[in-house]
Amino acid sequence: MTDMLLRVVRSFLAFARSAAAILLICSVGINYANIVGRYWFSISISWAEEIMLFLMVGCVFLGAGPVSWSNRQIRMDIVVGLMPPKVRQLLDLLADAAFIVTAMLLAWFATPVIMDLAAFDERSQAANFPLVVPQAMLPIGLSIMAILVAVRLLTQRRDAAGQRQH
Repeated sequence: MTDMLLRVVRSFLAFARSAAAILLICSVGINYANIVGRYWFSISISWAEEIMLFLMVGCVFLGAGPVSWSNRQIRMDIVVGLMPPKVRQLLDLLADAAFIVTAMLLAWFATPVIMDLAAFDERSQAANFPLVVPQAMLPIGLSIMAILVAVRLLTQRRDAAGQRQH
């Protein structure tokens, strides 16, 4: 069961990294096209700034999943690093549990806003792009992060228990 779950996670991580990279490349491409248009042809793309911003939001919230899986997010843990190993493990577990709860609560509270944006078909000013898409990245990204941290904790615990038995 754990092996299958880890295979699914690895596949999802590959997808998330690729999708984040594609969004970043698209943002850079739009920026380049806008620069070329503005300085060589005196024509700028009116919707470029908005779409680049939306692409970056997607890039950040899709890329945050792999970061949280590998436990490489920015942490203020200098004091924790000075603690004995058992205390450090307990504090790391508490920090991960607090992260999961916080991320899920933020995703829960963001959901009604997303539903309203979809119901009222709110759109951006310059690009006329549905705002529900970039705004939905917040609860989606936070949920992905919470699920990946939970799976990481569960699989680490099982791996540690399995190693103690052998």
